[in-house]
Amino acid sequence: MSARERQRCILEWVHEQEHVEVEDIARRFGVTTQTIRRDINKMCEQGLLRRRYGGVSLPAKPAPALAPAPEEPVANVRAKQLIAHRIATDIPEGATVSLGVGSTIELIAQALIGHKALRILTNNFRVAAALSGNPGIEVIVSGGIYRHAHHDVVGPEVTNFFSSFTTDFGIVSTGSMDLVNGLMDHEIREAEVSRAIIANTQTRLLAADHSKWSHDSHCKVASFNYVDRFYTDNILKKHRVGLPGSLNIIECSLENNCKKTLQRL
Repeated sequence: MSARERQRCILEWVHEQEHVEVEDIARRFGVTTQTIRRDINKMCEQGLLRRRYGGVSLPAKPAPALAPAPEEPVANVRAKQLIAHRIATDIPEGATVSLGVGSTIELIAQALIGHKALRILTNNFRVAAALSGNPGIEVIVSGGIYRHAHHDVVGPEVTNFFSSFTTDFGIVSTGSMDLVNGLMDHEIREAEVSRAIIANTQTRLLAADHSKWSHDSHCKVASFNYVDRFYTDNILKKHRVGLPGSLNIIECSLENNCKKTLQRL
């Protein structure tokens, strides 16, 4: 009996029995278990069977597709896109980058898709999906508690994950910001993610459009002293003068065509 005929017979047998042990298959066909395992490996690679409990079974039936939850429109999307594209141009090839939570972070991931080689660390499944089309970008995703509305994970597994690496660039957004408290988030678990990214990177990037100054959040992330570059679309003088002199402010807007400015020239 040829290998192809034997594999056809194995497949028919498994369809009848639903599960068959490797040793039973070997005895039935008078060949070694190594030969049967080679047959099984080939059929599993083709998706015809799956290895299970010392034998082989039929592939698991796919779960019925769930209707995706309706997406909320991204606020200030044009400003966030300009910020995202400017950040992407400032990330060199071969860099290791941490990306956290938020719609701005997702847009940054989309803007990075044109790079040839990057390593991305993230807890954000939208980030992973946005980069999935480029095999030159390695994406490492944290485990944790899944948040259905945000398509990300949070919790101690995430903070431990980011603490296990040192990246070239750590990019965070924020729920709100003010001159007294700095960066603030809506939920403590989001704040913990951003703090872990900030604490474990060489260059700390904040991506936040002007509307974040007027939002209201209550979970502290970090002061502006812990940010190296602040990418925004527009900044008022009253905010600019209150920021640390060491902070590199990069305005990205249609008016100034993403002109780079330095705080307190």
